[in-house]
Amino acid sequence: MDLRATSPRSLKTHFVDIHEVLPEEEEEEHKENKIRKMADHKTDKNVNNKQIKMREMKRQHKSFSRQVSLETGFSVLNRELKEKDERKALPRSGKSFGGFGSSLGVGIEGRKGDFNIFRTKSALVRQNSKLPLRKESGVEPQNNDVSAGEFDESVNRSVPAGRYFAALTGPELDQVKDSEDILLPKDEKWPFLLRFPIGCFGMCLGLSSQAVLWRALSTSPATKFLHITPFINLAIWLLALSVLVAVFITYALKCIFYFEAVKREYFHPVRVNFFFAPWVVCMFLAIGAPPVISPETLNPAIWVAFIAPIVFLDLKIYGQWLSGGKRRLSKVANPSSHLSVVGNFVGAILAAKVGWKEAGKFLWAIGFAHYLVVFVTLYQRLPTSEALPKELHPVYSMFIATPAAASIAWGAIYGEFDGLARTCYFIALFLYSSLVVRINFFRGFRFSVAWWSYTFPMTTASIATIKYAEEAPTVISKGLAMALSLMSSTMVAIMFVSTLLHAFVWHTLFPNDLAIAITKRRQGKEKKLLKKACDIRRWTKQSPLSFVSSMRRHNSADKDSDGEK
Repeated sequence: MDLRATSPRSLKTHFVDIHEVLPEEEEEEHKENKIRKMADHKTDKNVNNKQIKMREMKRQHKSFSRQVSLETGFSVLNRELKEKDERKALPRSGKSFGGFGSSLGVGIEGRKGDFNIFRTKSALVRQNSKLPLRKESGVEPQNNDVSAGEFDESVNRSVPAGRYFAALTGPELDQVKDSEDILLPKDEKWPFLLRFPIGCFGMCLGLSSQAVLWRALSTSPATKFLHITPFINLAIWLLALSVLVAVFITYALKCIFYFEAVKREYFHPVRVNFFFAPWVVCMFLAIGAPPVISPETLNPAIWVAFIAPIVFLDLKIYGQWLSGGKRRLSKVANPSSHLSVVGNFVGAILAAKVGWKEAGKFLWAIGFAHYLVVFVTLYQRLPTSEALPKELHPVYSMFIATPAAASIAWGAIYGEFDGLARTCYFIALFLYSSLVVRINFFRGFRFSVAWWSYTFPMTTASIATIKYAEEAPTVISKGLAMALSLMSSTMVAIMFVSTLLHAFVWHTLFPNDLAIAITKRRQGKEKKLLKKACDIRRWTKQSPLSFVSSMRRHNSADKDSDGEK
């Protein structure tokens, strides 16, 4: 700030000129102080002339100058210097909107690298409570801080299902379109928990279903000639259990520290179906438990504990399908929707194993009714089903899982692989054959941990084939059971090796989960709002004289246009 007053010997009025002093003007201020000292010994006329000259020099450096109070000048200067420092400190990446406009609350996107927007609210409140209050430090809160907090609330709200379809691409809706911006930086490595998706439970699905398969191979009369040792079943079961514990603990930590990110995964049209996966895995482990550590009839409390979350999710998800709205089935249907149906059939199998066959019939009826709806919706390729990929992708293997699990559940409930069970099995076999004949099934796509979820349908079809071979013991049925079991086990082994390589050699198993960081509005709308914000700030910085002249020009133009009319 520069504060100058004329000599009281000649003038009684004091003029105060307050304006921002730029860093490059500091040397000039020292020169002005020397000139001011010399001017005290000269006449009043010379002092006035030099004041006029110095003001003209200042106006050449900075056109904007106004007479304001001293307090207002300091507040404006502090705010502008703070905004400049923030713009320099923030690393920019991707197509962010920059630092401007943040004071108007338009862009949380300008705060890239702020991972706290996805932290659990209670943890964030505790963290903020430890910080000193702004009033105590003598600094008034700025508009951008308030608006940022308000935007954080909007970030934590549910993102509409249509927004995921508009901003994301790919069969799993995990790739952000080039025209979209995200809330977090793309070129910076995110915290591990933010990069740990719900799809990691797919690894548990693949391994636990293999435990069920190798138990069937070692105990089924149709494959008795193979003399498969039950220790393979025990080793795979222990491996699946350890992986489940590790994944469950890690995702539980994500729920504790980054619950807002978990909410975004729940509202994701594809990932919401993976919330059934942990409980399906638990039921697979109960069904495929080795005979050496598991009794023939399990305790019904195990079934109750594992089926309760599935029934709760059924009521929630199926209710959204039935009630319509933005999350109606014709809008959000995708091949992963079969996961929400498979859980009912696996629960029916476990219910039959604990001796509650009536409960198993109830779950089978629910699952079969919704399977028909999902199958028809996906088979028709409705125009509103935007998530269904056009190209062939491993996600299509989910079509096999549901009818295969339905056939196994029917046989477990009624004790025989009768006509209805065989009908479901033949549907699964045909869909399996139509996908296997495609050569480029796993080619041309980026590896993802979610691919594990697409291995368990092959395993389920193998188990159904073994059950069919028990009822129709022919060379063809036994050979088919061996071939499908070999294919599924080989695929799981390939996925297991690939996962180890991506995790420990290439370190690419958990890339940044861009799908959860999309904005709630499209980029075009944000740019318009930012443009308006810049116009407002530019308008407020105009001098009063230029503002009046612009208003006169605008009024004269309106009069001219009226005259022409």
